[in-house]
Amino acid sequence: MGETREVRVAEVKALQTRSGNTRYVLVDDNGNEYTTFREGIARKAVEAEGGSARIRFHEQERNGFTNVYLDAVEPLEEEVGDEGDAVEREVEEAAWDAAIEAAPWLVGGDPKRKVPADQLFETLKPFKDRVADDIKD
Repeated sequence: MGETREVRVAEVKALQTRSGNTRYVLVDDNGNEYTTFREGIARKAVEAEGGSARIRFHEQERNGFTNVYLDAVEPLEEEVGDEGDAVEREVEEAAWDAAIEAAPWLVGGDPKRKVPADQLFETLKPFKDRVADDIKD
């Protein structure tokens, strides 16, 4: 029913909707945007950030606008020209793992309390960057 495409994942954004849900947007290196509300798909998109992925998506017209919904993301292994790219990817993955594990302490308060996606990302990313720098050093 949908289309499949291989893309370079430039960015994955988490945006709060008016109703309080989180909308995840995968942006490819051509500026195309693919939306999902499913956390599992968003996690795979974040895994692929900065690299290549095979995505499956479908388009839906609503109120005169065409929305592009992400149905699946499969991060692709990069053909590594040198070992540095693979090491960099492993460092980034380990740093995100550490940031996610530390999230309850970083945002403070009740772990059952919902934290807006943008606030969570703005808190976790600097921590992830510091962890990645420490690993590299």
